[in-house]
Amino acid sequence: MTAERIQKLLAHWGIASRRHAEALIQAGRISLNGEIVRSLGSKADPTTDTLALDGQILHPPHRQPQTLLLHKPIGILSTCRDPQGRRTVLDLLPAAWRAQGRFYPIGRLDADSSGALLLTNDGELTLRLSHPRYHVPKTYRVRIQGIPRAEAWQQLRGGMVLTDGPTQPVQVRLLRQGEDWAEVEMILREGRNRQIRRMWAQLGHPVLRLHRTAIGSLRLGALGLGKFRPLDSAEVRQLIHESHQSHTRL
Repeated sequence: MTAERIQKLLAHWGIASRRHAEALIQAGRISLNGEIVRSLGSKADPTTDTLALDGQILHPPHRQPQTLLLHKPIGILSTCRDPQGRRTVLDLLPAAWRAQGRFYPIGRLDADSSGALLLTNDGELTLRLSHPRYHVPKTYRVRIQGIPRAEAWQQLRGGMVLTDGPTQPVQVRLLRQGEDWAEVEMILREGRNRQIRRMWAQLGHPVLRLHRTAIGSLRLGALGLGKFRPLDSAEVRQLIHESHQSHTRL
């Protein structure tokens, strides 16, 4: 965990509002590792530093690990904060949920895409599911421009070579098509940046719409756009199991 301003930590822990926390600092009542804090710009890392109020050591509240399945809309960034002030997936969470610990997205879904995304305040789970050797298979519904020829299907299923190296084979099937478009289902077992868009662009079929329908066995189902639901412990265990199954198949 990175260091944060002390007044922000105190507010996050429910010790005081940020303004009251600043007043406590200015009054010399807050210490960091035994030294009185003198500046409102002082930072602390709660995993390594000790904060105290009037000599009494402060502790972050115990937070129950939570993992959420979110239906991300187009235009929302899969990040915790954006320097340009654009909306992120955390803006979709009510304050009561954000107060349950800092949530992070597991993996990404680009701003132009919609669908299933996991958010969690469980750092250990994030590390396990983000490990480069373990990837939960993800299912997408993709609309592309044009009608693919047989060679395109063969390249996708056999693995392609992109600028960042060869891809793993992709499960892909045609769902329906129009005069100059096709809608396909794709299942990927790796998570490169904008991989689906790059593969289809290389094949001469720009992506018109991309929607992630499932992460492993977790499907969006009737979950509304911009809505989320917490996973139960069995679903989390299943995700971990599926990530390891994916690795053993490689």
